[in-house]
Amino acid sequence: VERKLGRYPPWPGKIVSPPKDLKKPRGKKCHFVKFFGTEDHAWIKVEQLKPYHPHKEEMIKINKGKRFQQAVDAVEDFLKKAKGKEQVISSTYPQCISLFFSCSGFHVVSVQSMCLSPLKDLTDSDPEPSTLERLGAGPGSGFKWETSVAKTLLSVCVCQGLNRSLLLLVQDSGSTSIQAADSTAINGSITPTDKRIGFLGLGLMGSGIVSNLLKMGHVVTVWNRTAEKCDLFIQEGARLGRTPAEVASMCDITFSCVSDPKAARDLVLGPSGVLQGIRPGKCYVEMSTVDPETITELSQVITSRGGRFLEAPVAGSQQLSNDGMLVILAAGDRTVYEDCSSCFQAMGKTSFFLGEAGNAARMMLILNMVQGSFMATIAEGLTLAQATGQSQQTFLDILCQGQMASTFVDQKCQNILQGNFKPDYYLKHIQKDLRLAISMGDSANHPTPMAAAANEVYKRAKALDQSDNDMSAVYRAYIH
Repeated sequence: VERKLGRYPPWPGKIVSPPKDLKKPRGKKCHFVKFFGTEDHAWIKVEQLKPYHPHKEEMIKINKGKRFQQAVDAVEDFLKKAKGKEQVISSTYPQCISLFFSCSGFHVVSVQSMCLSPLKDLTDSDPEPSTLERLGAGPGSGFKWETSVAKTLLSVCVCQGLNRSLLLLVQDSGSTSIQAADSTAINGSITPTDKRIGFLGLGLMGSGIVSNLLKMGHVVTVWNRTAEKCDLFIQEGARLGRTPAEVASMCDITFSCVSDPKAARDLVLGPSGVLQGIRPGKCYVEMSTVDPETITELSQVITSRGGRFLEAPVAGSQQLSNDGMLVILAAGDRTVYEDCSSCFQAMGKTSFFLGEAGNAARMMLILNMVQGSFMATIAEGLTLAQATGQSQQTFLDILCQGQMASTFVDQKCQNILQGNFKPDYYLKHIQKDLRLAISMGDSANHPTPMAAAANEVYKRAKALDQSDNDMSAVYRAYIH
């Protein structure tokens, strides 16, 4: 069996025990994997394993990325610590998968033999005996599991829901961390749906999403209020829709990603809007970050025409959208969610199904409320450091070595220190999200004083003409 992998390089990971309530994929002999340098998890097929040590240098040569090197460093650090406790097994391993490289990606030929034989005291995180017996059928099958800390070093070359190939370190671990029991981390390359996809809105987020849908082989028809934005995607193979109604009528599943509740309503209910193109069985997926009331209204009008509705706002930024690493929060018609599987795999690293329509909007507003408030607090800290004679760079260096260290903190602080406020997530949009979250709190009779305070700071930044800058430009509200 040969399959073509995605555009991502190998990635370090380790086998861990899955949560007790997480079901194993049917008909698949696979392991539950946690990837180094991330909090991502996935079920990975056994036949996609590849020895770690013999191929480590090879993988490092083809991937010069900083994040990949950091992940490999994490593996090596893990091995050093493991050696202090127990003897780590030898780095001499038989090859189990033939790996080829081409300009268009990786090609993997399925394993013929893996040359392993188990001891009797296998734990839940070990391969099943039947799997090991099958894999151990070839020459050299006298290989034994040698320790409980690192039972064997293997690597994996696979493309899963993250569109990555992976290096895999097998380890016995009690970890039960997982992003979502029903998230779309699916083994194997993405097979694009044969359904016709429509996409309305080519802003910061929509542009990256459409680009990844096209790269993964989906048939996409696009529309944007400013028609010139469609030109690049037409060159990449997209089709052009003249109106939202035309796109909805031509396509099986139509996605929308626009700026606010008014834009979302106008797109559906306005002249030549989506509603005019909805017929029984047509699917509409609202990806805009809006309030639950707007979602309820749109769901009702779409379903009243026999259409099927799903909300699917995304957590992330322009960069994450371009990288296909968004987090999708979905709610509404579960069958639409399943029909969108290949689309969600193309645009995101994971997705969550949250139940009835409106739940995803609520969760998205809460997440953005926290993010917006946090960003304002970081800006406040930086300006307080400056006002008290402290180095802002040193403040950032200390912050990035502590418990709050994250890519978000590092990137936003660097934006501020460099005076670079090119939008990755518009300031006006995070202020809109804070406003909607505060309103949602009022409706639930729940206080949101921190969000209310942050909202005032963003309003001040908007008054200083920062609306179309990145959210980190909230910093300027403190220095003017």
